[in-house]
Parts: sequence; structure tokens; C-alpha cells
Amino acid sequence: MAKLIYALIASLWTASVFAADAKPSAHTKAAAPAKSRVVDSQQIEKDLQRLPWKQFRSVIESVPKMKADVEAYGPMGWKYVEANYTTYAWKKNIDKLDDAQKKRLADLIQVAKGAK
Repeated sequence: MAKLIYALIASLWTASVFAADAKPSAHTKAAAPAKSRVVDSQQIEKDLQRLPWKQFRSVIESVPKMKADVEAYGPMGWKYVEANYTTYAWKKNIDKLDDAQKKRLADLIQVAKGAK
């Protein structure tokens, strides 16, 4: 009888160990959605640089922080941007945005791509 009880306890313990391994940890559950929500600044930069000038400017004007960065230099700021927007390093400006603003920027770029 004692062997049966030990065997039962051992099988329950083994089952609990395997069941615990089969379930994703709380860390895994939290990390997976976070990755899907975070927008890659480098990809946004590439997509932004590929837009034609008119779509590019409308996207930048729709994001207040980025518009302010350009307008800080006055009318010459827009002239400089027009001449260099395809090669300018926009990533540092994009990194200053919070996640919601990055997502909005990415969505605006996708809309502008469809409007070509």
C-alpha cells in the first residue's frame, strides 16, 4: 500500500512539473504583446524616407513634435528638409516620440503610401 501512495505522489508531482513547464510564464505573456505593440523606429524612418515629398510633408505636419523640430529653423528648415529628407537621419526624432505617437506616425505613413 505504501508503494502505491508513493507512486501516486510521484506521478502527481511529475504531472505538476510538466504542467508548469507547458504554461507560459507571466514574463513571457507580458513580453509577447509588448513586442507586437512597439513600432520599430528604424523601419518607420525607412518608410518615411521612401515617401514622395508631398506625402512626406503632410505626414510630418500631422505629428506636432516633428513639425516643431522642422519649424524651429523657420522657412529655411522646410527647404533643407525638402532637399535632404530621403537621406536625413530621422530616427533620432522618431525616438523622441512616445509609443502612441510612433504608432500614429506609422499609420500615417501607411495611409500616405496608399495615396501615392
